[in-house]
Amino acid sequence: MPDPAKKPALGLFPFFLAATAAVFFWLIGFVFFKAPLAQPEAGGLAQKIFYFHVPSAYAMYLSGVVCLVGSAAYLLSLSDKWNAWAQAGAECAVVFGFMVLTSGPLWAKKAWGVYWVWDPRLTTSLLSVLIYVAVVVLRAFAGDGEAERKFAAALGVLGTVNLPIIHYSVRKWGGNHPTVITQGGGGLKHPDMQLALGVGFLAMTLLAAALLILRARQLVLSARVGRAEERAVAAGLTEGS
Repeated sequence: MPDPAKKPALGLFPFFLAATAAVFFWLIGFVFFKAPLAQPEAGGLAQKIFYFHVPSAYAMYLSGVVCLVGSAAYLLSLSDKWNAWAQAGAECAVVFGFMVLTSGPLWAKKAWGVYWVWDPRLTTSLLSVLIYVAVVVLRAFAGDGEAERKFAAALGVLGTVNLPIIHYSVRKWGGNHPTVITQGGGGLKHPDMQLALGVGFLAMTLLAAALLILRARQLVLSARVGRAEERAVAAGLTEGS
């Protein structure tokens, strides 16, 4: 992964954000005005939550992979850059994880009649989100020393190891969730439904990339400022706080 604090890497970032916003507007318009309604047993109008719910889960996976790579690389290098990517990945995984855990029950209430069931995919998703929450809380309140960073990185690796279990839990243990991408597409037989889902994946991927880059950049710059302050105090140029 590149150094997120380098200015050349962000030169076109405003255009990237504009493209992300444009895709989201496209997604909203396509979902609500073009994609056909699902069958009543799938939730009818409420099924349109699906086009945001599933891509949010994918964005959580993507953020988790970034957390895994950053955490593993940090444990090997103790680099501020990799620590920043690990923390950004965990925080974004929490954001998208909560999107999954809030949008899912809203759709489930209409389709299943209840907000929550201890379905294998729901349960394993909740477990991953709680692990990433623990990583974020640990980093926020346990200090920023090397030992704390290492423990948070190890916990981040553990959270990502659970992600494949989420994906394959439906095939292994069954449950109420359909298989969306394979085995018939989870009921997405109309081409406009499939296109809406594809646009949803694109929108959430762009949003995840934007959040990851911005947060990692901020963390790297913050770490560099902290190091500079420490050197200034050690050199007697300023008083420590």
